[in-house]
Amino acid sequence: MVEGVATRIFVAVPLPDEVRMALADRLEPLDMPGKVVPPENWHITLRFLGWTDDVAYDRMLASLDGADLGPPFNMRLGGMGAFPRPKSATVIWLAVTEGLSRLEELAAAAEEVAQSAGFGPEDRPFRAHLTLSRVRPAEDASDLLDSFPGADLGWRCGSVVVYRSHLGGGGARYEPLETFPLMR
Repeated sequence: MVEGVATRIFVAVPLPDEVRMALADRLEPLDMPGKVVPPENWHITLRFLGWTDDVAYDRMLASLDGADLGPPFNMRLGGMGAFPRPKSATVIWLAVTEGLSRLEELAAAAEEVAQSAGFGPEDRPFRAHLTLSRVRPAEDASDLLDSFPGADLGWRCGSVVVYRSHLGGGGARYEPLETFPLMR
């Protein structure tokens, strides 16, 4: 972090490079609507913290360092979906088909960490997904979702990462700040 400057922070599960590359290859031929998230920004958000100052950031790190994040686990990405619904999609995403209960546990731990560091409670329930595209205005993505055979890409999740979100004209860029390994 930059001393004395508030920054946008979130806690997420990263994708390994080999999964990122394989997924990019599978998605490349698709005509994805909206503003497509670049592969280097792919992650599964556990808790978005928003604008964070140095004090809150340090409290959050200390709390996360002491949190029981549990053991590493297997994850797998599957089919495509849309928020709020396929006929009026504003977000296109991939579902998590393996490791969902562990992701929910990690999200609950991240929520507890956030609140202990002084952040307010999250107002939306956790829904594990990998955002692929943000669509404005909403579009019907039913055909895209129906035609996608599924990602079927898996990996062993061994860490949680705290990221900084840099906003700018070229789109958001996410910088990993701290990595917290899951217990062995």
